[in-house]
Amino acid sequence: MMSDPTALNTRDACVAADAADPLAGFRDEFLLPEGVVYLDGNSLGALPRAAGERAREVLEQEWGRDLIGSWNKNHWFELPTRIGGKIGALIGGGEGGCVATDTTSINVFKALGAALRIQREDHPDRRVIISERENFPTDLYMVEGMVEFLDDGYELRLIDDEASLADELAASGDDAAVVMLTHVNYRSGRMWDMTGITRRAHEAGALMIWDLCHSAGAVPVDLTAAAADFAIGCTYKYLNGGPGSPAFVWISPKHLERAEQPLSGWWGHRRPFDMAVGYAPAEGAAKFLCGTQPILSLATMEAGIDIALRVDRSALREKSLALTSLFIALVEERLAAHPLTLITPRDEASRGSHVSFRHPEGFAVMKALIAEGVVGDYREPEVLRFGFTPLYVGYADVWDAVEAFRRVLDEELWRAPEFQQRGAVT
Repeated sequence: MMSDPTALNTRDACVAADAADPLAGFRDEFLLPEGVVYLDGNSLGALPRAAGERAREVLEQEWGRDLIGSWNKNHWFELPTRIGGKIGALIGGGEGGCVATDTTSINVFKALGAALRIQREDHPDRRVIISERENFPTDLYMVEGMVEFLDDGYELRLIDDEASLADELAASGDDAAVVMLTHVNYRSGRMWDMTGITRRAHEAGALMIWDLCHSAGAVPVDLTAAAADFAIGCTYKYLNGGPGSPAFVWISPKHLERAEQPLSGWWGHRRPFDMAVGYAPAEGAAKFLCGTQPILSLATMEAGIDIALRVDRSALREKSLALTSLFIALVEERLAAHPLTLITPRDEASRGSHVSFRHPEGFAVMKALIAEGVVGDYREPEVLRFGFTPLYVGYADVWDAVEAFRRVLDEELWRAPEFQQRGAVT
């Protein structure tokens, strides 16, 4: 596989690199529109062909003919734990427990509640929750909600980088309860050293929660090797689970027996169909379920999970880095005259699978790019974000995307009035 971006200095060279790509065959497993370079898989992954087939099967046979009997006959009831087991294998979950369920936000609340309860039992004076200022907002909102709900001296403190995390852990002393970080930053693509950060949190006596929304299916993750305590994440990005597909929550085996989450719904009951008055948590990760599960979404998202399980992860990471390095090199070479600022790390060890540049007219530029057939997305402030999903993005796609980027900026296409208007979703 071509990893030196300077060698891909023509479109023909990029086409040749695609022909030699061991992952190229996966592209045929996705439905992608003709004439579109899709660089937004870091926000919504492409549709696996198998997902449509699975949807028809669930709608027409399982729901349409088998009706309510499908809870047993077609094993609907086991979907969250069975698919969760597959996700656990993808993220190096080892003997830990993983379930596919609910949303990332809800699972943040569950994991945080479980971690704080463990700390309260073992170290009742620990009241500090540490997270990153640049975390995806919902993670911080959920922490704020938990702190307000508990109303018992808990405090959220924000850090910016590894140095400030070290400073905060030192300043917190014996008060640090939980560190919660997103492995790959949603805006910049910066990736934390999972093993090193987890070790540092544990040395300070804190438990570690990782948000894997921009990691799972994009970069190698080994929660067991990192000795993580909890992890959460979504499946609609690099795992191609579909819009709003269920998220997941993982619990380390060292906490699985003790961990109790705060949303004690009936699906998390040990014997839900006893319809008992009192709550008794299920064994294992199933206790982290809450209410009735979205069967259609679970069933169709499994298609993307199954594809991810077949991918060689070292090859995936190698291609991801090659694509992102090529994009950075071509943009900086061919768009040097324009006010673009790279905010994604150049260091490959610190980079996820998307690249972000700032531009003063970032929103309009992205809208113009989409009109040219290059679909990325925009994030405040001024950030153009491009996701490189190695399973269906190729080197020639990168070349074509940069050429469209150049046209939009050189010809100032972004100045058109229709590119200045914002919708509800940006």
